[in-house]
Order: sequence, then structure tokens, then C-alpha cells
Amino acid sequence: MSKRMEFTRKDKAKIIARANGKCEKCSAMLKTGEGEVDHILPCALGGEATVVNGRLLCRVCHVEKTAGDIKAIRKSDRQRDKATGALRPKSALAGRKQSKPALTKALPPRAMFIPIGDTVFAQGGGE
Repeated sequence: MSKRMEFTRKDKAKIIARANGKCEKCSAMLKTGEGEVDHILPCALGGEATVVNGRLLCRVCHVEKTAGDIKAIRKSDRQRDKATGALRPKSALAGRKQSKPALTKALPPRAMFIPIGDTVFAQGGGE
């Protein structure tokens, strides 16, 4: 896992000045100290702490973006582990539902004669 890279104070000041008091995602007006400087491409996915890779977000947008970043980071971790052999591949049937077992109980035989009243007729064509 890569080490988290923080923005320098100069870079943060440049990003805040560029945003001009607005969230760069939803354009909401922000009070002083209300915005959060965020990496566009997360450090874990190869992003650097530069002004070009940073933007000022409101807290709502930052929470949404962070949730998406976490999913992307976990997916890349799984892909890396699979490619390097750190994880054993699952069997082909692992994710599939198992089919229902075949009926093993024998059904009782059908009655050959059906009684009607007092007389018993053979099933299937009595003349």
C-alpha cells in the first residue's frame, strides 16, 4: 500500500484560491475553512500531491467521492493480488447457486385398478 501524500500549505492555498470559495464539483458556496482539499486521483491509485491533482470540495461531495475511491482502491487491490498470486483463484462454480438435488425418493406405484362402486374395472379400456 502506498503512503498517503499530503498537499503542502502552498499547494492548498493555490487550490483554495483557484476554487474562489466554491465547491469545484457542485459549485456550492463555501465559508472560510468549510471546504476540503481532495486528490482527484487518490494516492493509492497513483495520484500525486500537486495543484493539478487537487480540488476543493464541500463535505457532502467529499464523502461521496471518498466512498467511490475506496471501492476503486479495493478493486485494484483484488486485481493486484489475483495477478501476483497472493490470492488463490476461486473455483468456476464458487459463485453459482447449487442446483437442487435430484429426486431420490421413489414414488409409489400407480394403482392399476380404480374401484367404482361395487365393481372393479381395469384402468385404461374396459369393454
